Amino acid sequence: MASKNRLKYVVVAVMLILAGVAMADALGAFNPKPYTKVSKGSHAHYVPADRDPDVSITRFPKRPPGPGETITPQGQIVRKN
Repeated sequence: MASKNRLKYVVVAVMLILAGVAMADALGAFNPKPYTKVSKGSHAHYVPADRDPDVSITRFPKRPPGPGETITPQGQIVRKN
């Protein structure tokens, strides 16, 4: 009987850990890129993690930054320094 109770606790613990990992992934904790792709209808905008909340998503570029480029918090693609 004790092994069944222990199994229940192990299953619940594993489920909680998996739910925590899924939540962290959904919040972008494992995103190595400094920007996020935001789908908007038939296209997507690329938004930096430090975006200015006063700037509309539509002001951000529809293409990802290339090598040596970055997206400013206001939505411009510029060369990295």
